[in-house]
Amino acid sequence: MEYSPALHGLHVVPPPHVKNKLFVFCIMLSLWVYMIYCCLGYSSAVPGFGYERGGAVADPRRGGSSARPSRDLLNNNNADNDADSRGDEWEEGDVNIRSAFLNESESKKLPQAIIIGVKKGGTRALLEFLRLHPDVRAAGAEPHFFDRNYDKGLDWYRELMPKSSEGQLTMEKTPSYYITKEVPARIYTMSKDTKLIVVVRDPVTRAISDYTQTRSKKPDIPSFESLTFKNTSAGVIDSAWSAVQIGMYAKHLERWLHYFPMGQLLFVSGERLISDPAGEVARVQDFLGLRRVVTEKHFHFNPAKGFPCLKRPEGNSKPHCLGKTKGRTHPNINPEVVQRLREFYKPFNKKFYQMTGQDFGWD
Repeated sequence: MEYSPALHGLHVVPPPHVKNKLFVFCIMLSLWVYMIYCCLGYSSAVPGFGYERGGAVADPRRGGSSARPSRDLLNNNNADNDADSRGDEWEEGDVNIRSAFLNESESKKLPQAIIIGVKKGGTRALLEFLRLHPDVRAAGAEPHFFDRNYDKGLDWYRELMPKSSEGQLTMEKTPSYYITKEVPARIYTMSKDTKLIVVVRDPVTRAISDYTQTRSKKPDIPSFESLTFKNTSAGVIDSAWSAVQIGMYAKHLERWLHYFPMGQLLFVSGERLISDPAGEVARVQDFLGLRRVVTEKHFHFNPAKGFPCLKRPEGNSKPHCLGKTKGRTHPNINPEVVQRLREFYKPFNKKFYQMTGQDFGWD
């Protein structure tokens, strides 16, 4: 075909089959670029994960991950060599694991909420229940920052927290905070907006449970009756004994109210955590501004053990009960001593009911 100047500069329209091939090629190219982008994003999320499964965090003091076996669903022990203070083996829902792949901007944050007490009240149970929530990231071990390690500074404290993404709530629990005089001011200094949760239990039952735990470690300790009284013959209760002192809830609450308004504290019933865990956890989720994700479908009451176990609602796996040593047998306590303790606690309980606006039914 000869070149014609008349055709120079004219736009040549390609045949239809050529246009179709170009269109398909552009689509394939776009899909190929998108797949590479997704793979790069996926691989960048895999190495970090950023946290231990179930909220446990590597403890720089031990040079590794914190151990996580639990002891007693409602037994919260001292941090000294106690498994319950380090966490439980229950893993968070799969949604938390998936979030590790989706969130590329996770970082360690100071807690916005803290379970501050009380020992033997049910703090470990509550924390494990809340860790089922995809928007909660919780330290597995008890940091004991505000009562024992405050001199190490906030940076040290932050490093003990698990990584969390925007919109997730970071929290921890240390039951001894509630009764330690210096703690309210120290938490207020960190953040005056910190939400505080206190799990309380019948103070007489709590004291006996406290003693039972101690006796399991030190079988040669004196009897409960002898430790309860300053003078057995006079029948004067020894309020300085920690097992008795912790249950004087109203006295400790006065100290917290010097720094935080009542609306920033939530009081959870340890008894209802057993009888109605879903209802009590619903209150906590509302208080923390969380969606009600953890519901009755997550709990299975074990009549043999006498307390609720956790289960994954989407699966048929066996319910997971927190702690093989749950339900330590309490020693037989002289009924007269129990009655004297109930009389001792009555004025404290009455004042506590008035201060919190809740009647826990211990009297």
